[in-house]
Amino acid sequence: MAKISNKKTQSTIFLIFGGTGDLTKRKIMPALYNLFLDNWLPENFAIIGSSSSEMSDDKYRNELLTAVNQFSRKGKTKKEDWAKFSSHISFQSADITDSSAFDCFGSQIEKIKKEWNETPSIIYYCAVAPQFFSIIAENIAKAKLENDLKTTRIIIEKPFGSDLESAKELNKKLLCIFDETQIYRIDHYLGKEVVQNIMALRFANAIMEPLWNRNHVEHIQISVTEQIGVGNRGKYFESAGVLRDMIQNHLLQLVCIIAMEPPINLDADEVRDRKVDVLKAMRRIAPGKIDAMSARGQYSSGWIEGKEVVGYRKEKNIAPESNTDTYAALKLHVDNWRWQGVPFYLRTGKRLSKTASSIIIQFKEVPHNIFAPEESGPPQKNRLVINIQPDMAIKFQLQSKVAGLEMNLNTVDIVFDYFGNKKSESPEAYETLLLDAITGDQTLFMRADQVEAAWELIMPILNYWEKNKAQDFPNYAADSWGPENAEALIAKDGYHWFNLPEKNKND
Repeated sequence: MAKISNKKTQSTIFLIFGGTGDLTKRKIMPALYNLFLDNWLPENFAIIGSSSSEMSDDKYRNELLTAVNQFSRKGKTKKEDWAKFSSHISFQSADITDSSAFDCFGSQIEKIKKEWNETPSIIYYCAVAPQFFSIIAENIAKAKLENDLKTTRIIIEKPFGSDLESAKELNKKLLCIFDETQIYRIDHYLGKEVVQNIMALRFANAIMEPLWNRNHVEHIQISVTEQIGVGNRGKYFESAGVLRDMIQNHLLQLVCIIAMEPPINLDADEVRDRKVDVLKAMRRIAPGKIDAMSARGQYSSGWIEGKEVVGYRKEKNIAPESNTDTYAALKLHVDNWRWQGVPFYLRTGKRLSKTASSIIIQFKEVPHNIFAPEESGPPQKNRLVINIQPDMAIKFQLQSKVAGLEMNLNTVDIVFDYFGNKKSESPEAYETLLLDAITGDQTLFMRADQVEAAWELIMPILNYWEKNKAQDFPNYAADSWGPENAEALIAKDGYHWFNLPEKNKND
């Protein structure tokens, strides 16, 4: 098995703002614990959780133990393993809006450095609401905490801005304090194993490059669908909508990986340069063409797996006449030599028929079909299906002869099941991303220009939708595949949305 590189870790201090929050308990701490069990963490590491709450170290560790037992992919902890791991955890109460409160962090860092007798990496993790990102950065600067170019990093969760102007403003504030090489803007989709494997599929296999262009690809679909509604995120979602929440980051990042040119190496900036090239090459949608190139929707009530669910406007913290989109579909073009004329269809939504994420590469028909339709049925096109969830697999759908005396064709799948029957052993996205942050690898993290280019692309649509209220909301029922105008968006080009088989619905 060929190895690209070995991950090398150095002594690290994690300072988690929002240390008692849902993100820390569900994702960050289970990821760090799993890295510890798999011997990826350095021998010397410290985790300092912080929030405005008052609690002892032992109480904090017990709260985290409950969370790790519930959310770790490895199941419940073993007593001796948790004892070793939790001995590295402490808690510090602090008001993140008060710069003087940050003095205590400096004291803790200095104490740990003396104990270890070395200079560790310092990772500031902003697991807080977006409005606190710049405040934390500014208070780190005021307190003159560790800010060495090579050893200090700050992790920023999404959403990174609510529009282009706010994203630019946040970038400006962060870059006044940190260098771009220190800023890790996290998008957990980029840490998923199958998403990373797209790079290997494309650039480690000689047979892929001749097929990966406008000469052979008819169109591309990227779908991220969810059965769940907004749940307890109504207040946030009402101000965001699915176009902001999903397409601006997750789906556009998938487009970049699919459409990017081969990088000359795996250097972080080289890979990210190629992704930015894709965003810059994307055709901007003129205001007069937005209705023809997009579709939006909002779910009504219905039934999900035998349970009645309310419509979006009846959810908690949602306005009775809300115009917020819970479904969005776009038709995009990448205007360059490789992809000219190939449409990219993106869709995402809540309260849909199943939870699934997939990328479909639809290839063109054979130039001359020698098999008569009356003998073999209408010709079927080849398709590459990249399933990100629930089934993590890559499938080539090809035509093959059915066993028998007649020449009948049938679609067969050549399947690469990425994890086989060992799904529990695959690392979670946050494990991959946290390890990269520890080792200083920014390849899977978004750069400032990448974030801003994504916002530039969708701002005309956001502005148009906000100024022109939808007259048909709600326009799709729960447990459906979305509004009719989304079907029309792709059907008018002669295509249809590809849905995962029904057997995956409850996976």
